[in-house]
Formats: sequence, structure tokens, C-alpha cells
Amino acid sequence: MTILGLRLPVFCLFFLGFPLLWLLWIGVYAISPASPSPNSYIDVVIPIRTRVSEIEHILADNKVIMDDSRFSMLVILTGAATKLRAGEYRFETGKKPIAIINLLKEGKVLYRPVTMPEGTEMSKVADILEAEGWIDRTKFFALADDSKFLRKMGIEADSLEGYLFPDTYNLSRGQQDEEGIIRMMVAKHFQIYNKLMGNSNAYRHSLSHHEIITLAAIIEKETSLSRERPLIASVFLNRLGKGMRLQADPTVRYGNSYIEGPLRKSELKNSTSYNTYIIKGLPPGPITNPGEATIQAVIFPAETDYLYFVAKDDSSHHFSRTLKEHNRAVARYRASR
Repeated sequence: MTILGLRLPVFCLFFLGFPLLWLLWIGVYAISPASPSPNSYIDVVIPIRTRVSEIEHILADNKVIMDDSRFSMLVILTGAATKLRAGEYRFETGKKPIAIINLLKEGKVLYRPVTMPEGTEMSKVADILEAEGWIDRTKFFALADDSKFLRKMGIEADSLEGYLFPDTYNLSRGQQDEEGIIRMMVAKHFQIYNKLMGNSNAYRHSLSHHEIITLAAIIEKETSLSRERPLIASVFLNRLGKGMRLQADPTVRYGNSYIEGPLRKSELKNSTSYNTYIIKGLPPGPITNPGEATIQAVIFPAETDYLYFVAKDDSSHHFSRTLKEHNRAVARYRASR
């Protein structure tokens, strides 16, 4: 029996043999290393939302694989097309294409620690991330002031200031964009805040989440001493309870674009929404990003009747109950300086 002049066995052999040869061609490629010289490494970034064909070109351009379309075919054949993960990878030279695909599937990326110290303002968070190549500053601040984006993350405020939790984050290049990094830091903030509020059965005040973070940010700038944070929290809460102005220097600095050095009388009189020498109550929002210990100090303040404090020579503070006592302390420590 013939089909178009070909004998059936020959016809079947052709159509059965061709796929087998094609698979053999792919299989040989899968186990053939791109370079015969192992024991050296190539770092490559695979950005998020990168297609398989683009990944192939990135790897080929960096000499991780040969420039060969069989890589994309192999990805599809192994069912890995939707499983390759973004990030920064360290590839050992001489690896087989199938091993490279498995590495990308497993997401064995390089993580680099990025530390945000407690009390780092949002602008300085952006400085750190931009300096190390993690973000585009313009895109970062566009998101930081996007009210719809903030509401989606549960932030009832006009800015990210105060909600970028200071911590050490392990980031992988290409894995997170500006939005991803922001979401990571905000998620950490809510994790810590909810944990502290869940444990606050002993004493609570009427401050909202935003007000707690606003006050914690002021305390973060007032002292670096852990033992003093609950005391300073008690001073400010006592003043708020009595309708007194907070008169906190760090808020004045923030309202005047982070003034350095001693404040002048003219700056104390400069009318801004953050000048707590002029406004009553808390400023409209946080002046920095407070850490866990400071947020905890606001939720669990010391129970005192202090209304004043002044810095001493050793960076600690003297606390007073009356204005008369406070004025004596101010005169004493100013004279010693």
C-alpha cells in the first residue's frame, strides 16, 4: 500500500522519526554546558515580569548559556515557562541548561541586606535605596504621595512617612520594584504594630494608629536611650491630656526641612503645621519612621506626672513636674554647657 507514491512503512518512519530526532536534538542541548571551564561565577539579574525569550537573551548576553533558541524550547517542554522566578542569580560557569532552568524555577536568588536605622526619615530611606540601585527616586515618591495606593495598604494618611518600618531587609535585585519594596516595609510596620496592640491589655489611651505613630516619631527624635522612651511618652501624653502644647524641637526641624544645630527664636516662631510651639496637639503626621521600641513606649508609657524634660550633658534627660523645677534644670544644664 502506498500514500502519494510512498510506501506506508517509509511514510510512518518519517513522521515518527522526525519528532524523535527533534527531541534528541533538544535533549543533547539540555545536558551540554555552555562553557567547558567551571569554577567561576557570573551574577545576572532577571527583572520581574520578564518573558522566557527575554530571559534567554539575558543569559546568552552574560555568557551563561549559548545563544540558542533551544533554551526557550526546553523551558516550555519542561513545563517551567510560568515558574521561572525573578531576582539576582549567581551562575557557575559550565552549568548545563537544564540545571540553569531548575535554578530559576527554585528561585535560588542572591539576597543582599539593606538596613534602615530607627528614626530614618522617608527622604533618607529613599536616599539609601537609590544609592544602592534599588529604586528610581521619582517613582518612589510618586507612590509615597499616592493616596489611593496608601489606602489600599491600610494607611489613613497623606504620606508614607512613619509607615516604612526601620529594619534590615534582604532584597534581591530584579525581584522587587519600588512598589514591592514599599509594600514589604509597610507590611512589616503593620506586623509589629498589630503585635504590640495585641499585647496591650494593661493600659491603653485613646490615640488612633496614626496618632500613636506620630507621637512615636517625635520620641524617636528626642532620645536614643531605651529607658527614657516610656518617660518621654508619659510627658507628651500628660501634656496632651492637659491641653498643653508639646513644644518638641524635632517637629520644628521637620517643618523647616530638617534644620541642623540649635534652633533660633525665629525658627521657633515660624508658623508651620509641624511647629508644636505654635499648634496645639499633635502635628498632622509622623516626622520620621519609628522603631518597635518607641512605638511600644507610646502604647505602654510610664505612669508619671512629669510635664517637662531637658537634655543633660550625657545625652540623657532631666524630668520635671512643674515649670519652676524645669526652669531651674534648664538654667543648670545650659550653664554647664
